Amino acid sequence: MAAMGTCSSFAPTFSVYCLFRFLTGMAFSGIVLNTLEWMPTHMRALVGTFMGYCYTVGQFLLAGFAFAVPDWRQLQLVVSLPFFGFFLYSWWLTESARWLVMVGRSHQALRELQKVARINGKKEEGDKLDIETLRSHMEKEMTSSKTRHTVVDLVRTPVLRRISFCLCFVWFSTSFAYYGLAMDLENFEFNIYVIQLIFGAVDIPAKLVSILTITYVGRRFTQAAALILAGLAILANVLVPRDLRTLRTALAVFGKGCLAASFNCVFLYTGELYPTVIRQTGMGMANTMSRLGSIMAPLVKIVGELFPALPFVIYGAAPVVSGLVAAFLPETRNMALPETVEEGWMGGGMGWDG
Repeated sequence: MAAMGTCSSFAPTFSVYCLFRFLTGMAFSGIVLNTLEWMPTHMRALVGTFMGYCYTVGQFLLAGFAFAVPDWRQLQLVVSLPFFGFFLYSWWLTESARWLVMVGRSHQALRELQKVARINGKKEEGDKLDIETLRSHMEKEMTSSKTRHTVVDLVRTPVLRRISFCLCFVWFSTSFAYYGLAMDLENFEFNIYVIQLIFGAVDIPAKLVSILTITYVGRRFTQAAALILAGLAILANVLVPRDLRTLRTALAVFGKGCLAASFNCVFLYTGELYPTVIRQTGMGMANTMSRLGSIMAPLVKIVGELFPALPFVIYGAAPVVSGLVAAFLPETRNMALPETVEEGWMGGGMGWDG
């Protein structure tokens, strides 16, 4: 991200810029999965929301940086250079013990587990671990890892097909509506930097509400409700006259907050639904659909030149429909993460209730 982001600021053409941004995006999803796998079940929602708040802080900072550095090349450079420092820090991050065992690096997995035990103040428990104990606990995962897994595994069974279809639609529509709102900032007739701050600030209460509902009600309800409310807010804005800019802005901010809650939930939800052996593949597919949604958003906006209200009807309808689709996902609250594709086939550990 550091190298490609920096190169983006010096891109001589738009095509080269797109290439560097593509390469930057490839580095995005790994940290989410690695963090999720180290969290105990009862802490996953809290940690996932904390990571979402980091994104919120980034939105605040971006508004300030954009105001101070109006040239886009310089702005791109300013936000990319800190990642060189993060790169040095990344050498101290702990690798996924599950993944290490599955690729045959059991000794390194043992060292990582003992390292985490020391950090958690449980050195004696870590010292009791040995290779035999580790392998006995992960026998099923090691057997599964001998099979080569591809993107085809995401749709290999009826259960996984339904999960993959629903998640792809949720990721697409969330990103699609999110960027549809973002591209309309200038039409609210407020200072664009102030609007950016407001759009960032709404994440704070939105994600707080989402973590409460994720923890105490469930992932499925949170996901569906956030998307449906976001879509209804966007659709309502179609009916509001443009001279009522305060009401239009309030509806847009509410819709954006619901989409932020949707993003907060779906990051966690996706990692919980897919088995370990295809979790990275599933997250990659989900992110691809998200990027496709962000690509389609400006193309739909072009239709507004002929039919001004149509783009926002589409932006609003997509999350409403995907919210209904999300109701067909299994609930994962208080469930152990599935480890193997076989568990996915049987619905084991995923709370599948039809």
